[in-house]
Amino acid sequence: MLYLDEQQVRALLQWDELIPVMENALAEFSLGQVVQPVRNMLTVEEGKRYLGIMPAVAHEAMGAKLVSFYPGNEGTGTATHHAMILLLRPDTGEPLAVMDGRLITEMRTAAVSAAVTKYLAAPDAHVLALVGSGVQAHAHLRALSRVRHFDDIRVWSRTAAHAERFAEQHNAKAMPIADAVCDADVIVTATNALRPILQGDWLKPGAHVNAVGSPRPNWRELDDRAMANILVVDSREAVLEESGDVILSGAKIYAEAGELFAGTKAAPLSETTVFKSVGLAIEDIATAKLVYDNAAKAATARAV
Repeated sequence: MLYLDEQQVRALLQWDELIPVMENALAEFSLGQVVQPVRNMLTVEEGKRYLGIMPAVAHEAMGAKLVSFYPGNEGTGTATHHAMILLLRPDTGEPLAVMDGRLITEMRTAAVSAAVTKYLAAPDAHVLALVGSGVQAHAHLRALSRVRHFDDIRVWSRTAAHAERFAEQHNAKAMPIADAVCDADVIVTATNALRPILQGDWLKPGAHVNAVGSPRPNWRELDDRAMANILVVDSREAVLEESGDVILSGAKIYAEAGELFAGTKAAPLSETTVFKSVGLAIEDIATAKLVYDNAAKAATARAV
């Protein structure tokens, strides 16, 4: 059985391959072709330590991710997320690989946002606002730049020094949150906020928001006015159990992302949209299968 650490996974995973793989995985999910329960999240210590168990089965891939979410690690130098993924053959059940899942979690989250942004953001979108300056801000900047060209990149963080460092690294501008969001075409919220930090009144008509943070049923990043816009989610069932933004606002869900990708729901044009992502096991397993296939190709190329 193959074992791949994070460095090996990084060498085998590219955005331009990953984004369409996420589109296909979510289309299959929304078409009912994936067997997957809502994530089982064990609370070890409220607000600080959680353990998630995430199995999924699709036609071409089967497996499970074990992920630790430790928001208490923030600011300590230790990542808030760690994960391992076990990949199995769906036809025989045989184990194929075990691989580090931290980077996969990081990249598949941003790749899904990029796929949704391709469908929902204005074609001429060029102003990007990043609310949060951590791992997901970095990943989203890379992924979203594959589907839109941004010549104005803005960043806000609760810790001003973090925003300034991000701005220096990425030729961005550190700004107050309201200024960053105002007139932005695409906004990413990637924080562990407990109460809303993004106000709907700041959003310009036609803006698109990717909300990927605050992954607990009583935590929120977006206020009710923001959530009153056209709402797309990765899973109806999952967000109604896990997303405080959806649960506490009572927002009406327009579609799952997979329904847009499969063509069973029309992508709304020129509307203000919000994509609420909680992360699905099938995203992890499909990504792990891509990594495994690329590892097999690399091994074959070396043997020739």
